[in-house]
Amino acid sequence: MPSRLLEVDQKTSSMRDRLIVALDVSDAFAARELVRRIGDSAGIYKIGLQLFTAEGPSIVREIVESGRKVFLDLKLHDIPTTVRHAVKSAVTTGASMLTVHASGGSAMLQAAAEAADGKLTLLGITVLTSFSDEDLTQVGVPTSVLSQVLRMAALARNAGLGGIVTSPREAAEARRELGEGFAIVTPGIRPAGADVNDQQRSATPASAIEAGVSHIVVGRPITHAADPAQAAREILAEMERAQSTK
Repeated sequence: MPSRLLEVDQKTSSMRDRLIVALDVSDAFAARELVRRIGDSAGIYKIGLQLFTAEGPSIVREIVESGRKVFLDLKLHDIPTTVRHAVKSAVTTGASMLTVHASGGSAMLQAAAEAADGKLTLLGITVLTSFSDEDLTQVGVPTSVLSQVLRMAALARNAGLGGIVTSPREAAEARRELGEGFAIVTPGIRPAGADVNDQQRSATPASAIEAGVSHIVVGRPITHAADPAQAAREILAEMERAQSTK
């Protein structure tokens, strides 16, 4: 059964709890400084492979103990037994969200869901936001990004996961297919005029909210800003405006 830790009701969730700030830094000191500077302008912080590899589970526990939620973005993809044990370990950190690759298949996803036991929300990675249709073809997936996203989303939902990760470009169609009450988390979010960097399928905060996403992930536009808290507040305001017009 999907976890209830991750609020997916777009009508009742505060925008602060729908904004995830990516701590894509290489050490705990830099992560602590960003969390300090952003403060309560965001409710969830993402810890990915770079920071987790450098600092391990202790940085997850530290941020959780500070009263924030952690999105642990490890993109697990392995045999079912290995993933089951990894998810059990992730639960002990206090993280609220954890990613696994939906392309790992039903057995792996079901093993992950059983190990999570409703104690954290599992999110299935559909297609990485750096991928295009051509990239999928290159790795032997002869279909469009949208088709693959929808296929992986159905697999994740049927296995008992609580949501998916996809780009905002596919979010509206995914929401139509999945209905309400299922998390859609979108990275690759860039305010208007910002550099898209390595994201092939990016969008603005407003367009993501309009597409029906439950949570957005923002990195450099906040963490590289002169005033990260103010940058976060501006994104929250844009999200609020978009929600109010839906």
